[in-house]
Amino acid sequence: MSDGAMDDGSGAEAMPTFLTLPGRPPRPRQAGITHVIDKGSSLAEVESLLQTSAEYIDIVKLGWGTAYVQPNLREKIRLYESADIAVVLGGTFWEVCYVQNKLDDWRRWVTDLGLRHVEVSDGTVNIPHERKLEHIAELAHDFTVLSEVGSKDNDVVIAPYRWVEMIEAELRAGAWKVITEARESGTAGVFRGDGEVRMGLIDEIVHAIDVHRLLFEAPQKSQQTWFLRSFGTNVNLGNIPPDEVIPLETLRLGLRADTLFTMTPLGHVDGAGI
Repeated sequence: MSDGAMDDGSGAEAMPTFLTLPGRPPRPRQAGITHVIDKGSSLAEVESLLQTSAEYIDIVKLGWGTAYVQPNLREKIRLYESADIAVVLGGTFWEVCYVQNKLDDWRRWVTDLGLRHVEVSDGTVNIPHERKLEHIAELAHDFTVLSEVGSKDNDVVIAPYRWVEMIEAELRAGAWKVITEARESGTAGVFRGDGEVRMGLIDEIVHAIDVHRLLFEAPQKSQQTWFLRSFGTNVNLGNIPPDEVIPLETLRLGLRADTLFTMTPLGHVDGAGI
C-alpha cells in the first residue's frame, strides 16, 4: 500500500492524502464541472469508465443524435445515473427535432427516459434568438437547462459583444449554464480552426459574465490547460473525451507539468530544482 493511503473498510484502497492540492468541491458541483462527451460507448466501456473515473465526472452528453441509434440506451443511462452522473442528449439532436417540428415528441422521449437535464443549441440550425429563449424558459420549468452559444461553422463570425448579449439573455431565460461552442474537435466557436483560443473573445465574455455560469468546451489538452491557467482549478470544462477524464483531473490538481506551478502550492525547492 502506498504511503499516505488507507483502507476505507470496503476492501478498496483509499486515495493518498499527503500532498497539498487545490480544493475541489464535492458533487453535485456548481463549479469545477467536468462534462464528458459519449460518442456511442458500449455498456462495457461505460462500466470501465465509471470504475476508474466516476467521481471526477459531473455530466455526460450523449453526443449529437447517438442516443437515437444507441442499443441498450436505457441501461447506459441507468449506469451513469447510478454513479450520480447527469445525462443529457446532444444539442444537435434537439436542433434536428426543431427542424422536423418534433420537439413535443423529443420532450416526451426525454421525460420517458427519466432525464433531468436538457441542452438547447443553435450551432447548426439558424434559430431566431427570441424563439430559442422561449424554448429555454419553457424547459427551465421542468429541467435543468444547458444552452449553447456559438456556431459550428468557422465562416460564421459573431462579434464578442453579441456573444455576451446572447449568453446574458439565455441565463436570464433560465439556463443553468451556458456552453461556449467548440465542437468535439475544438476547432470552432471560441477556438480558431487550428484549435487556438480566441483569447480576446474569452476576455470580453468573462469580463461581463461570472465564469462559473459558463461551461467551456475544451476537448484538447492545450485548451484545457489554457482555461485552467486563466481561471483556476474549478473552471467548468466540457466535451472531454472519456479517456481524458483522469488526465484532466491531474491538470486541475497541478499533478502535471503543464499546471504544476499554477495549481500546486509549493514548499521549499532546493537548488536541484524539480
